[in-house]
Amino acid sequence: MITRLRRAGAIIVGKANLDEFAMGSSTENSAFGPTRNPWDPARVPGGTSGGPAAAVAAGEATLALGSDTGGSIRQPAAFCGVVGLKPTYGRVSRYGLVAFASSLDQIGPLARDVRDAALLLHVIAGRDPADSTSSDAEVVPYHDRLTGSIRGMRLGVVREFFAEGLDPGVGAAVRKAIDTCRGLGAVCEEVSLPHASYALPAYYIVAPAEASSNLARYAGVHYGHRTAAAGDLETLYSRTRREGFGAEVKRRIMLGTYALSAGYYEAFYLRAQRVRTLIRRDFEAAFARFDALLGPVTPTAAFRIGEKVDDPLQMYLSDVYTVPLNLAGLPGVSVPCGFAAGLPVGLQVIGRPFDEATMLNVAYAFEQATPFHTMRPPLAHPAAGDASRGRSPTS
Repeated sequence: MITRLRRAGAIIVGKANLDEFAMGSSTENSAFGPTRNPWDPARVPGGTSGGPAAAVAAGEATLALGSDTGGSIRQPAAFCGVVGLKPTYGRVSRYGLVAFASSLDQIGPLARDVRDAALLLHVIAGRDPADSTSSDAEVVPYHDRLTGSIRGMRLGVVREFFAEGLDPGVGAAVRKAIDTCRGLGAVCEEVSLPHASYALPAYYIVAPAEASSNLARYAGVHYGHRTAAAGDLETLYSRTRREGFGAEVKRRIMLGTYALSAGYYEAFYLRAQRVRTLIRRDFEAAFARFDALLGPVTPTAAFRIGEKVDDPLQMYLSDVYTVPLNLAGLPGVSVPCGFAAGLPVGLQVIGRPFDEATMLNVAYAFEQATPFHTMRPPLAHPAAGDASRGRSPTS
C-alpha cells in the first residue's frame, strides 16, 4: 500500500500507534503507551487503529491507513469523528501487513470526509500478485461515483444492532441519521440478521485461532523484539515471545491454541466457521432486498482510558456491531453522524461485496446533508489549563 501511495505522489509522514499486533479495541495495548482521543484526552481513540484515527482527527495528517480485522478502522473512526472504511475482503492487498487473522484482515482508509476516503481507496485497491487473496474485481474511480443522490434507494436498518446494550445517546444519534436518509428520499426499512448475536463469540474463536497460527512464525529474527539471553534456537524463540508479547496478545494466542487443540477443534473452531456461514447467508438475504444496510458502529461513545483494560469481555463487546462484516467479508464505512455526551458517534453503512461505490455514495449523501464532518476537536482542553471546550462547527 505504501508503494502505491508513493507512486501516486503521497507524502508519508510516519507510522502511528496501534494495539500490539492489532489486538485490542482501545490502543492501550501498545509498548509506546496509550493514544489519547483528540475530543477528550482522558478517553481512548478506539482501536486497533487508534493512532491513525487520532492523527486524522487532530489534523496531524490528511489521510491515514489502518487495518480492520474486527472493526479496527471503523470503531476508532467513530470514536474520533472521522471517516473510516473497511473494504471488501480481497479488495486491497494485505502484502506487508503483519498477519493477525488472515481470513479477516483488511487494510483501509481513514480520512476527514468521504471523498478523501474514496480517493485513497481508488489508489490502494486492486489485484496484487504478492497477495494471492487479493481480487481482480474491477476498481472504479469511487470519487467520481459520489453523486450525493440516494432518492429511491432501499436501505435496511439492522434490527439486531439496536438491541439491549446500545447507549441511548448513541442510538438517538444513529436513528436521527437514518431519518436524515429518509429525508433524502431513501426508503429505510427494518431488516433482521438472525445470527448477528453469534458473531462476536464466533469471531473470538476464529480470530485467536488464526492469530495463534500466524504468530507461531514470530521468532524475533526478521522484525520486532529479540531476547538478549539465548544460547540456542529454541530458547531464542521461547524467551523472545515471553518477553515480547503483551498480556492481550498472550491471552488471544492461548485462546486460539486451545480452540485448535485436539479434542476441541470441532467443538469450537469448526462450529464457529459454521456460524460464519450462517452470518454470511443472513447478509445475502438482506442484500436481496436492500442496496445497503445501516446501523451504529459501536454500542457506546469513546470510554475512558483504563476503564475496560482489565475487563477483556467488556472490551470485546466494543466490536459487537463491526465483527459481522469481517466474518462475511463485506465492506463497511463509519461516517460521523452526531454526538453523545459531547463525544462523536458514527453511522455504519454496509455494502454488498465489492460494491464500495454504492456504499460510499450513501455515506456521502448523508455527509453532505449534515455538518458533522466539518466539526473539529478542541484546540485545548481544561486538563491543559484552558477552559475552552472546542471550536465552532465550521472551523
